[in-house]
Amino acid sequence: MSTNRRLKAVLLAISALVLVFVYLPLAVVFVNSFSISPTFTWPPPGWTLQWWRLAFHSAGARDALLTSVEVALCATAIALVLGTLAGLALRRTRFFGRNVVSLLIILPIALPGIVTGIALNNAFRTMLGVDLGFVTIVIAHATFCIVTVFNNMQARLQRIGPSLEQASADLGAGPFRTFALVTFPMLRSALLAGALLAFGLSFDEIVVTTFTAGPQVQTLPLWIFQNLFRPNQAPVVNVVAAVLVLTSAIPIYFAQRLSGDSVNATAAP
Repeated sequence: MSTNRRLKAVLLAISALVLVFVYLPLAVVFVNSFSISPTFTWPPPGWTLQWWRLAFHSAGARDALLTSVEVALCATAIALVLGTLAGLALRRTRFFGRNVVSLLIILPIALPGIVTGIALNNAFRTMLGVDLGFVTIVIAHATFCIVTVFNNMQARLQRIGPSLEQASADLGAGPFRTFALVTFPMLRSALLAGALLAFGLSFDEIVVTTFTAGPQVQTLPLWIFQNLFRPNQAPVVNVVAAVLVLTSAIPIYFAQRLSGDSVNATAAP
């Protein structure tokens, strides 16, 4: 019994240290956004809302925020369609090379971002001769956003099984009617969770975006990176970074709640 208690205490201490290591820097950024100092000074010598007002009136930050939202929405829409179709195809059918196709769908999110960015940059500019811009960012983000929708689809389809769809077919419903009245209602929360995760993943992406954005398009993470070391811009960057963290955390939180609720609903008798 004492050994188990000591083990739990050690695991709890390690977990606490990891959480502090991960989230303390984020807390410092948030606190510094209210500091009167124009540099990264710790502890803050005083408090002000001046930097929040400047960030709110910054045309560059607002435009970058709007671009990030537009890119994330477009990438999420593409990921929803392709991820849903891929999940249904790979879970409900059997064919040669099925596991290879599944691996290829999941691979983009496992690869280092810089590798994906370089590969897509070469594909757009060298192979296709396409100018980098808004469309190339959306396509690039969709390649890894698909994974979140696909994984949610696979997990949900595995839990619910094919019995209800087979019963619908036995009663005379066609594939589209079965999907609309049986399959889709059971997948709605999983799709919404996947969409929220895809949005959050796209919204704060910077590595792949750097290689696929071009000079005319600037997302919010790119704006932060480019203004980080400019004179007197550090406080405004802190504010924008704090907003970015909060904006990214909200959809992830709701996606987690949806996933947890759906698991409980599926497990309930």
